[in-house]
Amino acid sequence: MPPNPIDVTKLCKKVQEMRSKLIRFCGEAEGLLESHYSTILGSYENPLDHLNIFPHYSNYLKLSLLEFNILSQHYTHVPSKIGFVGSGPLPLTSIILASKLLTNTTFHNYDINPLANSQAIGLFSSDSDLSKRMFFHTNNIMNVTNALKDYEVVFLAALVGMDKKDKVKFVDHLAKYMAPVALLMLRSAHGAHAFLYPVLDPCDLRGFEVLSVFHPTNEVINSVVIARKYAIPANSLEEGLGPIMLPIKLSYWINVVAHRLLIHTALSEIMISSHNFYGFRRRVCKTV
Repeated sequence: MPPNPIDVTKLCKKVQEMRSKLIRFCGEAEGLLESHYSTILGSYENPLDHLNIFPHYSNYLKLSLLEFNILSQHYTHVPSKIGFVGSGPLPLTSIILASKLLTNTTFHNYDINPLANSQAIGLFSSDSDLSKRMFFHTNNIMNVTNALKDYEVVFLAALVGMDKKDKVKFVDHLAKYMAPVALLMLRSAHGAHAFLYPVLDPCDLRGFEVLSVFHPTNEVINSVVIARKYAIPANSLEEGLGPIMLPIKLSYWINVVAHRLLIHTALSEIMISSHNFYGFRRRVCKTV
């Protein structure tokens, strides 16, 4: 991953505060924009035929294609179920992936806002295919536990968690409840884009093996991070984080070494026992 030319942690307090306010302001504006256009689209007989009226639709097309290509490099099978956290009133990523790229996959979209989900559901009522493959759940993802194990891939939207501290909490929760070796796709920011979206570094993804980080150089703003949840649980060294997972290759060699140590110990005990037995037999024979 190339170095970030702007280290937001080293900005002065005043600029830090300005950045935090700007991220929240842009997040609220983006939510209002999506809600407005979702209402307009909902007035059409076939809303999904008019998605291009949304001002940033072309950016979503490019971002969704980018994420699909990155996902395909690290997951050779077509996922049957995908979870999307923070889908909003206009779930364009889910729509594009489901209609153009993953046409047999079921999408479970999570948003804390019931109105956002109601608006999103209205976009699919006239589509006989997508209405059967798009599900919407009104829930705080921090309250979702066992259901997360059902998804082979989980997307975490850029504005789920308006700052790094909150976003890390969401990542830790996903690390605790996602299925082993499931993939996490999340959106971050790089350089000046960090004034629009929160930044997550690879070291923040505890419980995951970071597979790739991509920073677009075109008009797409969000960076894309893909990570795999570790496969084998081990005891956590940090209180409160839940189980930390070991990579598959590492856990395999640990098991191999442990197995060989057990065999070596058993053989040593057999040899010691045999030596003692034959020594005892020689002493008995001499006595006789």
